Amino acid sequence: MTSSLRLPPPSEPFEILDPASAPAPAYGTASLSDLLPALAAGLGVAPYSGAEPGLLLEPADRVCVFLVDGLGWELLRAHPEYAPFLTSLLGTSLGGTGRPLTAGFPSTTATSLASVGTGLPPGVHGLAGYTVVIPGEDRLMNQLRWQPPVDPHSWQPHPTVFERVQLSGVETCQVTSPLFAQTPLTRVALSGGTFLGRYTGEERMDLAAERLADSDRALVYTYVSELDGMGHRHGVDSDEWRMMLNTVDRLVRRLAEQLPPRSALYVTADHGMIDIAPEDRIDFDEDWELGAGVSLLGGEGRARHVYAVPGAAADVFAVWSEVLGDRMWVATRDQAIEAGWFGPVVEERVYRRIGDVVAAACADVAVTASRTEPNESAMVGLHGSMTPAEQHVPLLEVRGG
Repeated sequence: MTSSLRLPPPSEPFEILDPASAPAPAYGTASLSDLLPALAAGLGVAPYSGAEPGLLLEPADRVCVFLVDGLGWELLRAHPEYAPFLTSLLGTSLGGTGRPLTAGFPSTTATSLASVGTGLPPGVHGLAGYTVVIPGEDRLMNQLRWQPPVDPHSWQPHPTVFERVQLSGVETCQVTSPLFAQTPLTRVALSGGTFLGRYTGEERMDLAAERLADSDRALVYTYVSELDGMGHRHGVDSDEWRMMLNTVDRLVRRLAEQLPPRSALYVTADHGMIDIAPEDRIDFDEDWELGAGVSLLGGEGRARHVYAVPGAAADVFAVWSEVLGDRMWVATRDQAIEAGWFGPVVEERVYRRIGDVVAAACADVAVTASRTEPNESAMVGLHGSMTPAEQHVPLLEVRGG
């Protein structure tokens, strides 16, 4: 069906949002890409030559990062009854300031995991969206599923922080699902040290604690994905999501209670989430106006990379701004880069992966694609943009005895 989201009548003019007004992530001081460099510094390791971490955290000899997929800061604060232990830690976030970290842009899993693992912003590691164009080819690459196959280390050539920490003599490992053992995303974002696959959350918590205790200096990473899955399927305003949050709360407590001396646990996330109602979704596949001049639609519902046919980029930008400019920050590629959406630097190999037009939702709206993205279009909970509900994530801290 054709979108009901259209320009107001002339008597009700609106102001198009300035891309520079978008709350770009706090790269360099308080973003996901700053976390592992700060922890590495506390272990006596400089992740990059001459680089000083912009985020300062109290050093610990044994460090565990527990990343909960989809655990947004605002969602956590809104559900204290389902997450009593996590709620009790809110004041410890971001080095005891009680403030959140920011994810990068877009606030999506592949981008965020690469930012965590490499310690680099999206403009450098290059995983700049859920789907992005392969430069020189008229097709999109899904960077979460890594389809179509692209050589991982050509796509993301930078070493991970885990690799650098391991080379320095720190015991390093990832404790997560066995399903992720050989995925390209794991190879480019989380490689380094020992991969230890365990299926249940309880097994992962127990093994993570064991690996911390086994070494004088250790960096352990662990992960659960089920909260994100519940949000996508049922929405964050659902009993299913709330029950899974309670499960996550119990897992964090289980790990925290087993921390050995001289250790620190940091609980964070890759993004938050927001439910978008059916009436607030614009179906790109049924909207001739938004589709005019568009060759490929990348990204996801709340963070779109729009690739124009040759010569049509200016027209596509004008139409998307006119139709969506009061509800989405709509930018040209260069405007988005200048505004710092992808970080202070965008490497040449990454530049063309970014859309000719980039659109990030400010209001409760999403641009879906019912025919070309049926699974994603059916999701209740969405993420990707720079609103606090999506971009702000916790950095909760627990110290071992």
